[in-house]
Amino acid sequence: MYDHIGLLVSDLDASVRFYTAALEPLGFVLCSKDASCAGFGPAGEPALWLYPASQPGAAKTHIAFRASGRKAVDQFHAAGTKAGGRDHGKPGLRADYSPTYYAAFLLDPDGNNVEAVCLKAP
Repeated sequence: MYDHIGLLVSDLDASVRFYTAALEPLGFVLCSKDASCAGFGPAGEPALWLYPASQPGAAKTHIAFRASGRKAVDQFHAAGTKAGGRDHGKPGLRADYSPTYYAAFLLDPDGNNVEAVCLKAP
């Protein structure tokens, strides 16, 4: 659970394209964007903020988004990969995490590990 998260990115436009595509199946949208930042979340409630990094090699982060179902996890992975994300774990059950842990992992354009997870039984 979190109020908001900020990620440093090397190319704001590339990251906006990636997160717009990958987060749409999870119900999140681009709420705000200008040259200094972009905010994503439920409409009118940005909680993920992207900021241009002033120096290359910013620290990498892991962020997991809750998905409404397994189909949304699959769509997250497909849309994110098509938008320039790199596969870091195809959609599937991670029984070693918990019996119902269904997730997919992508690396965003800056190498941040972005996950979509559904904890509901099918």
